[in-house]
Amino acid sequence: MIYIGIFITFVFINNFILTQFLGICPFIGVSKNVESAVGMGFAVIFVMSIATLATWAIYHWLLVPLDLTFLRTISFILVIASLVQLVEMVIQKVSPALYKALGIYLPLITTNCAVMGMAVIAVQNKYNAAESFIAGFSAGVGFLLAIVLMSTIREKLDASWIPKPFRGVSIAFITGGLMAMAFMAFDKSLLNNLFPGL
Repeated sequence: MIYIGIFITFVFINNFILTQFLGICPFIGVSKNVESAVGMGFAVIFVMSIATLATWAIYHWLLVPLDLTFLRTISFILVIASLVQLVEMVIQKVSPALYKALGIYLPLITTNCAVMGMAVIAVQNKYNAAESFIAGFSAGVGFLLAIVLMSTIREKLDASWIPKPFRGVSIAFITGGLMAMAFMAFDKSLLNNLFPGL
């Protein structure tokens, strides 16, 4: 039951983009069409899931026993950067078109504060290995949900007439703000009502 609570929390209640405003750069940059948004979303799910589990293991099995917890940030960045390089090589081999569409935003997953934020949150919340993996996966699904919703809206907006000052990134930020307000409807009381005693 705790896993379902973690999933709902990181997909809806604490969505990294729409409630914590982490990972805005790829959210705005890659959400111009649905295909690239889906590709970026799945890349983030993979990196965030594996990175959260790997950073948990490094923190608990290496940094804590050796009393090197002050190296947490540096070690987490190295793990995330390695995973992003792996994802980049796989996407380049499997789908060159998607690799080209993602462009600079794919390597930017390395510095995506949502991935780093999830790794730190898993350690701070004292999640075990399974909870860390579920939290990372759920946060990635929340990222995918937000970026796909945004890309579908932006595709509709591109076909619509918009006053000149609001075209491009301006309307994207306004849309993102409205989406964030809509996600404010999801809160802890929703989780408590769905799963009492969680």
